[in-house]
Amino acid sequence: MQTTTYTVNGMTCGHCVSAVSNEVGRIPGVSDVQVDLASGSVTVTSEQSVDDAAVRAAVDEAGYQLVG
Repeated sequence: MQTTTYTVNGMTCGHCVSAVSNEVGRIPGVSDVQVDLASGSVTVTSEQSVDDAAVRAAVDEAGYQLVG
């Protein structure tokens, strides 16, 4: 298992958390997504490394912006 943490800008409520979790969770190989609204962190657990571009695209699709 591999865990990577990203920072996302623009999340302000539970709906934001749900939207990001759902989109990132659709990436092939992702087994878990934990979102911390207060810090803006999104922790992705996967069987193999996940392409950062795929995470960025999923966060963009949810309507938010990946930092970095």
